[in-house]
Amino acid sequence: MFYFGSPMGGGFDMMFTIVPILVVIVFIIVIVGIITNSARYFKNARSPRESVFARVVAKRMEVRNHSSHHSNGNGGVHPVNSSRTYYYITLESDNNERKEYLDVKNLYGLVVEGDEGYAAIQGDWIVAFEREVAR
Repeated sequence: MFYFGSPMGGGFDMMFTIVPILVVIVFIIVIVGIITNSARYFKNARSPRESVFARVVAKRMEVRNHSSHHSNGNGGVHPVNSSRTYYYITLESDNNERKEYLDVKNLYGLVVEGDEGYAAIQGDWIVAFEREVAR
């Protein structure tokens, strides 16, 4: 018979080695994610706001779901589900360059594909759009 660890302990010695390593790996992944998202937010928040003439060429939304289980205090566990929707608007500038921006000012419902006008851009965010009225 093959044993992982001592003959008396069986595979338990290996479990006490692997489980802490996995916990540390998950902890590192969470910390790196928090740092990355914070750095991206501060980069965009500190970016200068610029105005560009552009056309709305696409819109999309991304829904992210999160599920977890919480104790209700009486020994029972109930699931908690939450979701968040992110809205993106793709603009095309005069030189045919396209870029997708995160909508942080709820412009998604106010613009349609084909709209042309001046967009206020701040880093990876679109913060305003003023439609050019055709004459």
